[in-house]
Amino acid sequence: MGLMVQEFKKVGVVGLGTMGAGIAEVFARAGFDIVGVEIDQAALDRGRGHVDKSLSRAVEKGKLTEEERSEIDARFTFSASREDLADVDFVVEAVPERMDIKRDVFGDLDRICAPGTILATNTSSLSVTEIAALTDRPEKVVGLHFFNPAPVMKLAEVITTVSTTDETVDVVTEVAKRIGKTPITVGDRGGFVANALLVPYINDGIRLYERQIATREEIDESVKKAAGLPMGPLTLADLVGLDVCLAVMDVLWEEFHDPRYSASPLLRRMVAAGRLGRKTGQGFYKGKDDAPESRRTGRLAQMVREEETLDIGEMLIAAQIDDAMRMIGDGYASAKDVDTALRFGCGYPKGPTELLEDRGAESVITTLVSMGEYSLTTIAVPAPLLMDRLPDVEDSEGHGGCACHGGA
Repeated sequence: MGLMVQEFKKVGVVGLGTMGAGIAEVFARAGFDIVGVEIDQAALDRGRGHVDKSLSRAVEKGKLTEEERSEIDARFTFSASREDLADVDFVVEAVPERMDIKRDVFGDLDRICAPGTILATNTSSLSVTEIAALTDRPEKVVGLHFFNPAPVMKLAEVITTVSTTDETVDVVTEVAKRIGKTPITVGDRGGFVANALLVPYINDGIRLYERQIATREEIDESVKKAAGLPMGPLTLADLVGLDVCLAVMDVLWEEFHDPRYSASPLLRRMVAAGRLGRKTGQGFYKGKDDAPESRRTGRLAQMVREEETLDIGEMLIAAQIDDAMRMIGDGYASAKDVDTALRFGCGYPKGPTELLEDRGAESVITTLVSMGEYSLTTIAVPAPLLMDRLPDVEDSEGHGGCACHGGA
């Protein structure tokens, strides 16, 4: 057995943007010594600023004492040289999502770090398998995907590749737990679990808006009401960043070439126009003085309003439940993983399979079929696992069978 977690002392974090700084803080709070590395002094100062601001906020809110804060501060070493990572036990890379930058970082890490050091990437969209192949230790490379803000969100996706050893996975899963995260372990596949379920749902909300079915307020409010979500898809798109949503949709499209994953043309145009959401001050919403939009009066909007089987919130939830059931049916993730991902990574009060339990398969399938009749979804047929959940009906000869297969 190689390094056990209790022997871990020193963790390297490469890239101290919002995400990397948050990850470094999470490890420092859990008692690890941190070597935080940035590309130059200016970036290093910005990274240190992120950490300071977050810890100061925790002190102000009474979540940390001044004394604890000093202890956490003392665990940090900041450096503009990757060579300073020579003696760390574990590294997390959180540099921008570009393969050329990752290639440069992992080439250095492979050369600088001891052969036994595990290298983790926080990528949310690139292939962990490709990143691992850039090194001479692919069996010791994993994805460790955190969610924003890292100090708050409890989910960590541990991404394995065909090369990763079980021992590496065990150690990384244990590390995730040690820093207070709830890990799920899955293979390397576009979007992993959380983004592959969350971003197409955001894209669906944008499609409904683009087709003038409802106002942005109606779309957001209806989902909050339907599933008890803290915010609707358009508000969430602005928060996440429209460019980030588009990047994930494009990764999913590249991987699966399924119409379900074609980005809404409106999303693409807004990104092209530089309207990326909160970070640019303009997205679907423009800010405080934004007046609510007037009700949609087009024919399609009226038809949807009059159709009893079509509720905006239920439409968006039904499609997401279908995606989740497909993912479970593919054997990619378990029902528990799917629910954990959306509850701990995306702030859902209930995960997709729990939402399905509440509604029953029949209701979800009815919504999907109605959406199909109005060309409001790219899902041609409900997921096999969803159809499988339909209650058995007695046919005229008294044999049990399910409604979709007409009895046995």
